Amino acid sequence: MFTLARDRVPENPVTRFAPSVTGWLHLGHVAHAAFVWGIARACGARVVLRLDDHDRGRFRPEYETSILDDLEWLKLEPDDRYGSRYRQGEYGDRYAAELTRLSSCYRTYACECTRAMIGESSPQTGSVGAYSGRCRDRGLARAPGRGVRVVVEPGVEKFTDVLLGELHQDAAGGGDPLLVDRAGNWTYHLSVVADDLHEGVNLVIRGEDLLHATGRQIRLARMLGRTSPPVFLHHQLIQDDPGNKLSKRDGALGVRELRAQGITPEELLGLAVHRVGLTAAPKPLAADELAGLFGPTE
Repeated sequence: MFTLARDRVPENPVTRFAPSVTGWLHLGHVAHAAFVWGIARACGARVVLRLDDHDRGRFRPEYETSILDDLEWLKLEPDDRYGSRYRQGEYGDRYAAELTRLSSCYRTYACECTRAMIGESSPQTGSVGAYSGRCRDRGLARAPGRGVRVVVEPGVEKFTDVLLGELHQDAAGGGDPLLVDRAGNWTYHLSVVADDLHEGVNLVIRGEDLLHATGRQIRLARMLGRTSPPVFLHHQLIQDDPGNKLSKRDGALGVRELRAQGITPEELLGLAVHRVGLTAAPKPLAADELAGLFGPTE
């Protein structure tokens, strides 16, 4: 158990659970959900469910159905699902408008670089390479097979992490963020920042593998008109035996498989919170008991 510091939690907190619809949920997602719902209930936050389905190349409808079913089985109910619309794939007009706004006020440019060329990976993978700006001054026309980036100038962004305190990051440390990828998909950076802004999310609970992206996303949000950044909480991750974070691509301890083996929702939640270090031993834990892991706010 750890105690949340009241002076680091925003007033009228709104947080979100935003799984990517590119695979089945695994034990790591359950641990993250335990942080989201446990902290939300401990501090009175509202939980928004946001299905991250903008990667249309890897999206499958059966993944979405399974995610919703697993959450219902775990008794982790969101307080809001964007009303009747909660899929990022339905918000293309929002992202297009934000891209137009950025292009009118800041410098955006077409980019033909692949991840293999620049050593850059998805923010969710944990392996990060900074974009060098190779296409910034090439004057490439926007065309199929080319992405779109926005220039981010160097400068420090300050933010509060509930666990880590006051932090500082150079917003340009990762290079100019990609807004549209080469396949024409809206990227994680643009969609998550735009949605947090429009949906009033002011408490972002996520894994420590995304800490590196925080300064850049705060700057991008500022460029979109957000006057103050959300409060962040970057929590530890479940590791596999070699010390790597669990991944959908590795078929890591899938919820479907564990359910088929007869595990109960309480047993699965208890296992997840133990594996992430919130309890000393695995023992069944109901969804309505998660708040007790985080103690009363001070």
